Amino acid sequence: MSWVILFFAGLFEIGWAVGLKQTEGFTRPIPTALTVASMVISLALLGMALKSLPLGTAYAVWTGIGTVGTVVLGILLYGESADILRLGCIALIVAGILGLKLITP
Repeated sequence: MSWVILFFAGLFEIGWAVGLKQTEGFTRPIPTALTVASMVISLALLGMALKSLPLGTAYAVWTGIGTVGTVVLGILLYGESADILRLGCIALIVAGILGLKLITP
């Protein structure tokens, strides 16, 4: 169950990372409120997952999910680069996440 909680914590991390762009420097109230809510939920879920997962593993997976998701949304929503080297580096992060999942009880 901790892995599922950690996965959702990572999804909310994507939400607040993308939300930061939408706040336009915290000048837009609704995107700012949603971003802050996403931050709180993400950290709360991470804290719950840490009850039974190792700190280093959980943190690496949490940030990895956030990184990969944020890059994908940056490509889809903001037209950021999707060149082969960038995608290759993202694939390495995904491989690291999967590797940590496979070796962690």
